[in-house]
Parts: sequence; structure tokens; C-alpha cells
Amino acid sequence: MLFLQVTMLARTLRPISKVFRSSAKYSQAAGLPLNEGSAAPLPSEDRAISSKVSSLVEEIANLSLLDVSDLNWALKKRLNIPDQPLMAASAFAPAAAAAPAAQAEAEATSDVPQKMTFTVKLTKFDDTKKIAIIKEIRNAIPGLNLVQAKKFVETAPVNVKEDLGKAEAEELKGILEKAGAVIEIV
Repeated sequence: MLFLQVTMLARTLRPISKVFRSSAKYSQAAGLPLNEGSAAPLPSEDRAISSKVSSLVEEIANLSLLDVSDLNWALKKRLNIPDQPLMAASAFAPAAAAAPAAQAEAEATSDVPQKMTFTVKLTKFDDTKKIAIIKEIRNAIPGLNLVQAKKFVETAPVNVKEDLGKAEAEELKGILEKAGAVIEIV
């Protein structure tokens, strides 16, 4: 939330800084003296913070999670801060629209944690379709030459790929089974 506020503040200040820069150019062109002030001090750890800010920090640090959520909502409403940055809302609009429906469907099915990664395992294969399986293994595992793919298939049962999503695992299983392999998703 703080990052969003800082980003919005920076967007607001950019046009203002252009005005100041252009006014400096005009004053020099008009022959008006332009006096530069002393440099601003660098931020340091021993910065003096007002008692009002210190008390706010203490109060916020002692809030419960629900209170922080309420504070977040109230500040967004008071400062007219949208829930998402405008750029992100336009870039991810299709995904954002599909996400609530998918989330509601997942919650409706079960509250039991589901497996997120899967392993595709080659358990057996038809000897008459060995060549087709070797070709598909070479496509599935990058960097294997023909000899390595042949040895890989002959060492069945063996894990073809690990840490795949459910869709990827099902797709790979379909390809290898079509070639004549017996595949198991673990």
C-alpha cells in the first residue's frame, strides 16, 4: 500500500517538477538572477521525528491484523486510492475477471489442500512402439541425444519430468500414451 501511495505521489510530482525547471529557464533567459540555495541534507538514521508521528507509528505497530485491514480500507477511501494501479488494472483485466470465479470454484470443491506439483512417470512401454516413445522423450526433455533418450526409456520405470502443473502433466501423459507408453502421474 505504501508503495502504491509513493508511486502515485511521484506521478503527481513529475509535472510539478517540470514547471519548476521550465520557470528556471525562463528566469535565466529574462536576465533575472537565479540564486541556488544550500543543498538539502542527506537522510540519516538520527532523523528527528515529531511526537505526533511517533505516537502514530506506535499505534499502528500495535494494531491487530483486522484493524490493519480496516485502516487500509479507510485510508484508500479517504485518499481516493484505487484498489489496483491503473496500469495494472488494464494489463491484467482478463485475468482479474477470471480469478474470482476460479477462486470461488476452488473453495466450493474442498477446503482440503490439493497437490500443486506433479511428476510424470514412465512405468512401461510397448516394445513395438519404442522408437516413437524415444522421439517423444527427446521432445519432452531438452538436451537429450538419441542414445541418451534410448537409455532413458529402457530404464523404465523412470520419472520423465518433475514439478509440473496438473495441466502440463496431463498434456505430457497424453502425448506419451499416444506414442505407446504406460504413464503414471504421481
